[in-house]
Amino acid sequence: MKKLRSCLILSVLLASIGAQAAPLTSGVDATGTDPTVRIQDDVFLAINGGWIKNTPIPADESRIGAFLNVYNQTQDQIRTIVEGLDDKSTGEALLVRSMYRSFMDTERTNALGLKPLAPQFREVDAVRDVPSLMRLLGRWQGQGISLPLELGVEPDSKAPTRYLAVASQSGLAMPDRDYYLESDARFAKAREAYLGYLKDSFVALGLNQPAQRAQRVLDLETAIARIQWDKVINRDPVKTYNRFTLQALAKKVPGVDWNAFLQAGTTQKLSALDVSQPTYATALGKLIKATPVATWQDYLRIHVLSAYSPCLDDKTVERHFAFFNGTLHGMTENRPRWKRGLRLIDSTVGEALGKIYVDKYFPPANKARMLELVHNLIEAYDQDLDTLTWLKDKKSLAAAHQKLAKLMIKIGYPDKWRGYEGLVVDEKDLLGNVQRAAAFEYRRQFAEINETVDRTRWWMKPQTVNAYYNPTMNEIVFPAAILQPPFFDMQADDAVNYGGIGAVIGHEISHGFDDQGSLFDADGKLETWMDKADSDRFKEITHRLVEQYNHYEALPGKFVNGELTLGENIADNAGLAIAYKAYRLSLAGKEAPVMDGFTGDQRFFIGFAQVWRGKDRPEALLNQITSDPHSPSRFRAIGATVNSDAFENAFGVKPGDGMYKAPEERIRIW
Repeated sequence: MKKLRSCLILSVLLASIGAQAAPLTSGVDATGTDPTVRIQDDVFLAINGGWIKNTPIPADESRIGAFLNVYNQTQDQIRTIVEGLDDKSTGEALLVRSMYRSFMDTERTNALGLKPLAPQFREVDAVRDVPSLMRLLGRWQGQGISLPLELGVEPDSKAPTRYLAVASQSGLAMPDRDYYLESDARFAKAREAYLGYLKDSFVALGLNQPAQRAQRVLDLETAIARIQWDKVINRDPVKTYNRFTLQALAKKVPGVDWNAFLQAGTTQKLSALDVSQPTYATALGKLIKATPVATWQDYLRIHVLSAYSPCLDDKTVERHFAFFNGTLHGMTENRPRWKRGLRLIDSTVGEALGKIYVDKYFPPANKARMLELVHNLIEAYDQDLDTLTWLKDKKSLAAAHQKLAKLMIKIGYPDKWRGYEGLVVDEKDLLGNVQRAAAFEYRRQFAEINETVDRTRWWMKPQTVNAYYNPTMNEIVFPAAILQPPFFDMQADDAVNYGGIGAVIGHEISHGFDDQGSLFDADGKLETWMDKADSDRFKEITHRLVEQYNHYEALPGKFVNGELTLGENIADNAGLAIAYKAYRLSLAGKEAPVMDGFTGDQRFFIGFAQVWRGKDRPEALLNQITSDPHSPSRFRAIGATVNSDAFENAFGVKPGDGMYKAPEERIRIW
C-alpha cells in the first residue's frame, strides 16, 4: 500500500506511565554507555558507544539493535505457538501448522528441485508477442513476482470511503534505481554480483549462453530503472495520484495495452485506475515493444525463480541468499530454517497466526493502558497546536484541531478478524501453498473494489514489530508485538519511558501533519486545508530540516537524503518535542528526583537515545540510505535532540560542544 506511513521503530510494554507510583530504577543502561564520549558532544555514542563496541552483528543479520532484540523475542514467542500445534488443530491453527510443516519438509523440497516452477516456465515459453506478454504480466499479478507494472487496491485518496485500483512502477531486482544507474563503486560492485547471480541462475535452469542472457536481463532492468520516477518524487501523494476512467486510460496513458493487462489481471469490472507514474507507464509501453520477446522471456524466468527461490531446494536457496542477503545486506549466514518458516507464515496466513498470538501474549488490559498513554500524547499535541509559529490562520488551526480530534487509534489487534475460508493449505505442497495464498489475498483485495472502505481493516498483522500512520484513514496503528519490553520498563522511572514510547507515539501522531500527511484532511481526503501562508511557512521550516540531514555522512562519501527522509525526520523531531512536553505535564509542576546521577530531564533524553541503539553492516546501510525514508539510527538520535532547547538545558550544552546548535538555528516545528 503506497500511502501507508510505516515506521520501523521500537517495542513497548503497554502500561500507563502515570500509574507508576514508585519507580524502582532510573532506566539508564550504564553498561551500554561509552564514558570516553560526552553526551554534550554526541548523545548517540555517549549512551550507546559501549554497546556498539562490544556487540557483534550476528552472521545471519544485516544489523542489530533494540528493534532486532524485540523482533527476536517475538519470533521465540511465535515459534512456541507454531511448533506446539498438533494434529488436532483446526481452523486458523490448521492453516498455520500446515504452512509451517510444508516449509520445514526439506527432504521433499530438495527432491523436487526446480520442478515446481515448470507451470510458470511453460507460460513464459508460450509468450510470442506483445499482447501475450501483457496478458502474462496481468495473470502474474499478486503472486509476489517483481514485474514492471504492479496492480493493487487502496482507498481512493480523493474519495477515501471507496476503493480504487492502482497501477505502480516496479520490476527491479535490486533495491532502487540507483543500484543500476549510479557510478559509485559500491553500486558497481552490486551490479557485477547481480550479473554473476543471473549467469549462475541461467546455468541452473539449463539454458544455453547464460552470460549473454544475464547481460540482456541486466540491460533490460537498467532500461526500466532509467524510466522510473525517483524515490523523492514518489513520496508526493499529489503527483502520484492520477485517476483515469477506463475509457480515457488508453488516451491519457498511451503505450500500454491496458485492455490485455487488466482483463488478465483481475476479474473485477473496473471503472477507473490510478496510474501512479503515468510517464513511466507510457515509456514502459515503448520499452516493451522495442525489446525482443526472447529478452522478456529471460527476464520473466529470472523473476519467477527469484520470487520463489526461498521455497525451493537448498542449492537454489543458497544462490538466492548469496546475492540478495549477502551482497545487498552483508549477511554471511542464512537465518535458521524455523525463522524463515515463521516469515512465510506471516506473509501468507499472517492474520490467522495473529489471532492465536494475541490470545496468548496480549491480554485485553494492555490495550486499555496503551490507549490512556496515547491520549496523553494527543492532549499534548492539542495544546501545542495553539502555540505553533507557522500555523496562524484561524481556519487552518481549526482544521488541525479537527484532524487531531478525528484521529483513529488502533491498538494491538483488529476488532474484526479477516477469515481464510476457501484457502487450501497442503503440508505436502509448499510452492502451491505460497501461490494459492498470494492469489487468495489478491482476489480478496479486488473483491473490495465496489465496496465501502472497511475502516476496521489493518494493514499489518498483530505479531508485526512495527507501527504506522495511514493518511487516508487518519489513523495510528500499534500492533501487539511492538507493545512489549524492553523499550517500556515497568520497573523504570517515567522519564526514560516518555523518552522511549512517548516519543514513538508522538512520532506516529505527527505523521498526520508532516510534509505528506498535512496534505490530507481530517477524513483522509487528499485536499488542501492549510492556508497558503501557513503552508509556505511550514515548507520553509521543513526545508531547513532537509538541509540539516543532507549533511549527515552515513558512509564515506554517502550522505543521508534529506528530501527522501523528510517525513520521518519531521516525525522524530515532533515526537521528541511533544513527548517532552507530555512528560513535563505528567509531573504536575513538580521536579523528578535525581536517579543514578541524572535529573528527570536528562533521563528523558537518555531514554530517547537508547531507543535508537543499533549498528549496521555497510551493505545494509547503503541499501537504507538509498531506498529507505528513515534516517540511520545514529542520526535519528542526534538529529532531533540537537534541535531541542530542553536537551541543551538538561545537559548544559555550550558553544564548542559537538551537540551545540545556536538557538536561532534550531529547527522547531512543534
